[in-house]
Amino acid sequence: MCWASLCCPYLEAEAVPGPEDPSGKGKRAALTVSGRITILLALAAVSANYVYSWVAALRHDRTAGLVNGQAQAPIPSLLQLATGSLTNFFDTLGVSSFATTTTIFKLGRMVPDELIPGTMNVGHTLPTIAQAFIFITLVQVDFTTLVLLIASSVIGAWWGAGVVSRLPRRAIQLGVGGALTLAVVFMIMRELHWFPAGGEGLSLHEFGLLTGMAGTCLFGALSTLGIGFYAPCMILVSLLGMAPLLAFPIMMGSSAFLMPVGSLRFLKSRRYEARAALGLALGGLPAVLIAAFIVKSLPLDTHAVW
Repeated sequence: MCWASLCCPYLEAEAVPGPEDPSGKGKRAALTVSGRITILLALAAVSANYVYSWVAALRHDRTAGLVNGQAQAPIPSLLQLATGSLTNFFDTLGVSSFATTTTIFKLGRMVPDELIPGTMNVGHTLPTIAQAFIFITLVQVDFTTLVLLIASSVIGAWWGAGVVSRLPRRAIQLGVGGALTLAVVFMIMRELHWFPAGGEGLSLHEFGLLTGMAGTCLFGALSTLGIGFYAPCMILVSLLGMAPLLAFPIMMGSSAFLMPVGSLRFLKSRRYEARAALGLALGGLPAVLIAAFIVKSLPLDTHAVW
């Protein structure tokens, strides 16, 4: 299955005006084919750079880790691959992969606590990029809003990764514990339907746009510690009057751009566990494709609830 066959049938030739303004007058246009292609090409360039950097880091570590004249290849175990498949499958359906991965890592003692944030960021980057390709293609959202929110989250991630990569073990343990607590709170809120209902807007303007940029910058910084980006972003988007469904391209797009940026700093500092990260990536990519078929077959109201 190639990405083009999955995505191209859903490209629209014209912009779609917001529901609150059927004429589209006075409103910024929704994401057009050209705007979408621009974002996807930028995402492809970021992806290629990230893959190149990760392969280079693995080769360097393999050469530096020679034991008895033989290089040690970081081949993931079946459990690590299964973890990547499970967490990214549900991540595509809207259940944060960071919360589930952290739980599995800690229960299975698979990764030292101080390496969990880096391992999750490095390992989940490629599956998250795959999700972004899908949701940016399928869901209409204003081009300017999407680009500015993504840029803000990347700035936050770059700053946050620099801080997290230098934190001591105890501080990271406290941060991971806080991340899990917040994840439980968000899950309870979702089950009790306490998330804001949201509106029907396709874009943000003036104060709302500035608020959205500040929020995604903060969420980007916190995501490098293991605090999921998705639930806070969905709450913010809904509070600002946008349709909850539009949170998906914003969430996936922001994560797809911010995670490679943050992960490069973890790669440079070697603050991650290579085998576990590879398991998340290699196990996660096919799981995202499978989940994508489930998501696109669901009715719109089901997406909105998620």
